Amino acid sequence: MVKLIRSKYLLAILIALVTFLVYLPSLQNGFVSWDDGGYIYENSFIRSFDMQLLKSAFVEFHLSNWHPVTWLSHACDYALWGLNPLGHHLTNNILHALNTFLVVLLIIRLLEVYQETTKYTEASLLLLPYRTTIAAAVTGLLFGLHPLHVESVAWVSERKDLLCAFFYLLTLITYINYAGEIKAGDSINDRSRYFNKKYLSILALFILSLLSKPMAVTLPFVLLILDWYPFRRIQSLRTFANCSLEKLPFFALTLISSIVTIFAQNAGGAMGLGKAMPLIALMVIAPKSLIVYLGKMIVPFHLVPFYPLRHPENVYSVLLDYIIPFIMITAITATCIAIVRRHKLWLSIWCYYVITLIPVLGIVQVGSQSMADRYTYLPSVGPFFIIGLLSAKVYEKVSVLDRWRVMLRVASFTLAMSVLIFLSYATIMQVGIWKNSMIFWNYVIDKEPGVALAHINLGNAYTDEGLFDIAIEQYRTALRLKPDHAEAYNDLGYAYLLKGQTDTAIEQFRTALRLDPDFPEAHFNLGNSYLKMGSKIMAREEFELGLKIQPDNYKARQILNSIDSMY
Repeated sequence: MVKLIRSKYLLAILIALVTFLVYLPSLQNGFVSWDDGGYIYENSFIRSFDMQLLKSAFVEFHLSNWHPVTWLSHACDYALWGLNPLGHHLTNNILHALNTFLVVLLIIRLLEVYQETTKYTEASLLLLPYRTTIAAAVTGLLFGLHPLHVESVAWVSERKDLLCAFFYLLTLITYINYAGEIKAGDSINDRSRYFNKKYLSILALFILSLLSKPMAVTLPFVLLILDWYPFRRIQSLRTFANCSLEKLPFFALTLISSIVTIFAQNAGGAMGLGKAMPLIALMVIAPKSLIVYLGKMIVPFHLVPFYPLRHPENVYSVLLDYIIPFIMITAITATCIAIVRRHKLWLSIWCYYVITLIPVLGIVQVGSQSMADRYTYLPSVGPFFIIGLLSAKVYEKVSVLDRWRVMLRVASFTLAMSVLIFLSYATIMQVGIWKNSMIFWNYVIDKEPGVALAHINLGNAYTDEGLFDIAIEQYRTALRLKPDHAEAYNDLGYAYLLKGQTDTAIEQFRTALRLDPDFPEAHFNLGNSYLKMGSKIMAREEFELGLKIQPDNYKARQILNSIDSMY
């Protein structure tokens, strides 16, 4: 028994180590001009451990989010590494390797429960330890090495994804141990259950997951899926009610987190684009995302950091993009339900996949993206688990053959290694896209032409390098694509200001404010332009207007105070 426990930990460590080694090239990457500024190199409150950090992390909204644990993590990195991107990437790599380690352990524990609760005749797939090892190893390798997860790891700002998954997976593993002590159908109305040490530890881990990223709101539903199968704690309406009652604190926290997230998104203006498409259209788009994500897990091609939200252009695109995916989703669901009496596992995994993706399917539109590779980080465990199970089944079939057994084993091993090498290579290539802002945004523009945001951010990268003329060209391109883009006018004005063309800069800032009067950065930039021209009264007025909208901008307040001291 001790040897078996030791072997599963060794397997998990080995796969985590392979994952860490494949991601080593990311340590040579820098920051990118897409949230990394707001999260790290332009973020003042993570630069010291004081009351301001705690206030900013726990009380205030930043970048349309509320995730205190993530902010504390970035503060720790800054304390250790300053603005050296190597250290920040190293933390992401370590977290991803730890998550891969936890995925392997989670799969092993789930299969152990599966074998304990399934009759001999039903468990033909996974009765022997080596089959569990194969399924867990394949799932772990796919999770660790799949290029679909590069966005979550190579993008420093997605630390929240890794932290959320870390505590989420720990919660699931701890819950498996807790649920194993409770027999199916046991009454859980006893209030003392809420003070059980394991129960409280599960709740604490869930809170940490929520405080890292609100996507963890799906966890109570996933726990109910596990209660149904493989734990078999839910076998009637009464046991369902009991299990649901047990999860009441989890659902309460989910509701609170959802409300706070909506406030945070509204405060940052991230939900403003929700008016662009009606709700019915967004609900039609959701099935497409479910199928496209599955396709990218099987064939990881055309992975782009930004998938723009587009309106269908013709009847053919409506059929291909929306109707066929809806039919496929319906067919998969119907098949899982049809075989549920003989194989509950498939419906359980399918429900996990769908439920964990629901918060990011775009039914509530946030931002201008239709989907994102990072959204698959936790949901992908389900499909990868299925591939792991099928791999174990194939190995089982090959093992019992009398003829060609050795040859088929060699062929299977060769195929497995080829897939492993391909995934590793694709991941390393995908990591290279995040090398720096110029490579990153040029890649996005090449793969998804016509995205104004990409041209704006590429312009920002050129501005940072002092290449103002090239930056201005990018901003002009963005405005041709989206003439009413206030941010593009503001950034264009900033480039002119740095170039020394103050009058032209003022014109751009005024246009930005005409399009968006509540744009604080445009007010501050216009104020700086007036200061440069010696118009202190007009500059003071702009800084006051900006601080009414963004009162916690300390740099702007310092400039305003310095203006007051001039009188």
